[in-house]
Amino acid sequence: MNENDPQAPAGRAPTVADVLALPVLAAGQPQVVTGLPNLDRPVRWVHITELTDPASFLKGGELVLTTGMPLPEDAAGVRRYVDELTEVGAAALVIELVRRYHRPPDALVQACRARGLPLVTLARDVNFLEVTQVVHALILGNQAEAMRRTQRIHEAFTALTLRGAGPEDVVRAAAEMSGRTVVLENLAHQALICEPSGSTVQDALTGWEQRSRATEPGDHTEVGGPEGWLTAPVSYQGERWGRLAMLRAPDDGPAFGPEHVTVLERTAMALTVARLIHATPWEHTAHRNALRELAEQRHHSPADARARCAALGLPTEDSRYVALLVDLGPGVSGTEPESRLHRELRSAGIPALVGEISPGRLGVLPALRAAQPWRPVAERLSRTALGLSPEALVSVGSEVADLADITRSFREAARVIEATPPGQPLPPDRSFHELPDIDLRRLLYALREDTRIQDYTERRLGRLIDHDTRHGTDLMTTLGHYLDAAGNKTTAARRGGLSRETMYQRLRTIERLLDTDLESGERRTELHVALTALRVLRDG
Repeated sequence: MNENDPQAPAGRAPTVADVLALPVLAAGQPQVVTGLPNLDRPVRWVHITELTDPASFLKGGELVLTTGMPLPEDAAGVRRYVDELTEVGAAALVIELVRRYHRPPDALVQACRARGLPLVTLARDVNFLEVTQVVHALILGNQAEAMRRTQRIHEAFTALTLRGAGPEDVVRAAAEMSGRTVVLENLAHQALICEPSGSTVQDALTGWEQRSRATEPGDHTEVGGPEGWLTAPVSYQGERWGRLAMLRAPDDGPAFGPEHVTVLERTAMALTVARLIHATPWEHTAHRNALRELAEQRHHSPADARARCAALGLPTEDSRYVALLVDLGPGVSGTEPESRLHRELRSAGIPALVGEISPGRLGVLPALRAAQPWRPVAERLSRTALGLSPEALVSVGSEVADLADITRSFREAARVIEATPPGQPLPPDRSFHELPDIDLRRLLYALREDTRIQDYTERRLGRLIDHDTRHGTDLMTTLGHYLDAAGNKTTAARRGGLSRETMYQRLRTIERLLDTDLESGERRTELHVALTALRVLRDG
């Protein structure tokens, strides 16, 4: 490869610094005299001139090359020369110190320094035509690559739209293609989707609403606000319903370029189509995703979980939390139950996340004030759920003081649901179930599909069941009366309508068949557990 072959900086136009580093210019021993902070200016073109008024031939962004021959003799003329270059937007002035000057004139240095124009001197002779060829090849190569990248962006979003991608997929693709964090928010400045890139959810969403409100919404894709976000409006059926925000790089790297604008605008278009395809309101989807992450502890860190919930409007400071699960029963579906429960909480002034966390099961996470009791809230939600479906079942986990501990509360509420058979009577004092309600029968109901429970039941009672089947006897019922009476034979005989002698005879037969001692409290306990499990299995 030739030493002067252009190496285009990926993804952006070459800057003055990039051009000065090219071997074709480095051979001239360039020295930056003024404007060092402005070497990041992009170079749009190279212009060789020996005119006293080159600005009339420039359009901005040019690297101006000169031997210095046309520079005015007087200081006023030099200042006018520099002023015109600056006003037209020249990227830099490069002067060769070979023919007319061997050091830059003081008037030129002062004028360039005053206007912030980078002034670069070359100590050795350089072929300006070769510089032009190399830099123009670099610029054109970058433009061609930018066009190819733009085409790939369009193709990627077109593919997403054609396969009916959801909003999470669209925003995730935007973050991956841009290398920047992308956030989708609604008109209430609640962050519905956040795809971090090079940062965490905590970094992106902490204090989101306040930061978002400081960035005024615009009608077009633009950079604005104190943090310099790139934002684009998102519309649906002709009305704006949200906004996309692309955040600056964490290291305060390069500003946004044309490709970032293209990515964000295509993201907004793809989201408009996705909203037509996916009927579920995206606020519901955001609540569902946040609740699933909390219930299954799938978040990256507790700090990320707090930031995501806070960005959805859930208080994360000075609050207490309790997880509720609502099974509405068959025949109840759609988003209306979520909306009804959310409206009920909102009317009570209780901020909460409400969403479906599995088919047929809603999760509810209210944020309660420190001294606010949770039981009235659970009772209110239970009554609302029963109004939606008479078969609704509501379970509650334990109260926690830190959002990071809410996973435990969700798991407890799930255990209560698992241990509650259909038609289970409600406690007399409330319309929801909680962990202390789980007795032996409900525990065995929750474990009914465990083969170890089934095997234990069969080993303890199988021979007695087989005897009843073969001989048409009813010893299992007798055993049940005896165990339910806590080993009191008289009470068991009365419940079975048997004489004491018949009861004694049957108990001896049961002891023989099961090879056990019914006078032993431990053996009776084992049989009682097995019999309760059998009843649960048969009822189930």
